[in-house]
Amino acid sequence: MFEVTVSDHMMVAHSLRGEVFGPAQSLHGATYVVEAAFAREDVDDNGIVLDIGCATDALHAVLADLTYRNLDEVESLAGLNTTTEVLCRAIADRLAARAHDGSLGVGASDLSRIRVTLRETPSAWASYERRP
Repeated sequence: MFEVTVSDHMMVAHSLRGEVFGPAQSLHGATYVVEAAFAREDVDDNGIVLDIGCATDALHAVLADLTYRNLDEVESLAGLNTTTEVLCRAIADRLAARAHDGSLGVGASDLSRIRVTLRETPSAWASYERRP
């Protein structure tokens, strides 16, 4: 299995519902380093998993819809408790949609897995993995 990972970052505001979140129930900011890993069983005829430039651009475009926003007000996230885990899934789903629409390039049609990791701190992160 081969894997290519690209990264970017985003800064958001949000509040979390539920007593388990203590003070994070109030509106607060979060900064994430976001990693998107794309895997294939084998490289293509060009010797790559997918075009790293296309992957970088796609991740940046997906994050642009969320960065510097109050996630409590983002329509596509309405009703979701935007925990780090839930955000991983939302970003992975958006990247999978780009794999299907061709935004990730031709090599993306044979992807086996997309994994998104959000790092809140150097010692705390969450990931979500899905098939494209």
